[in-house]
Amino acid sequence: MTRIAEHPILGQDIREEIVTITFDGKEITAYKGEMIAAALIANGVHTFRHTERKNKPRGIYCGIGRCTDCVMIVDGIPNVRTCVTEVRDGMKVETQYGRGDWENDGK
Repeated sequence: MTRIAEHPILGQDIREEIVTITFDGKEITAYKGEMIAAALIANGVHTFRHTERKNKPRGIYCGIGRCTDCVMIVDGIPNVRTCVTEVRDGMKVETQYGRGDWENDGK
């Protein structure tokens, strides 16, 4: 994982607890308490969704939960803003295409 180990303002990164999440069927590791988007970027993932009309890739834009560029399907729930949602051990994260589909929506 690639991360900033020492920040000039925030100081040393002292997080220790590692969790495992699944991204598009592949297990990756993350620090407990970090945002999903940060964990994905640290693991080399930069495309989180594709737009509905033109299928264009999107990733982090604002990073504070105001836009929708980072939305993904998390544990079967579409449109989760990954820049403000913490990882949990065993979480299932999927790339979202268009508006996203709910798991088991009867279709």
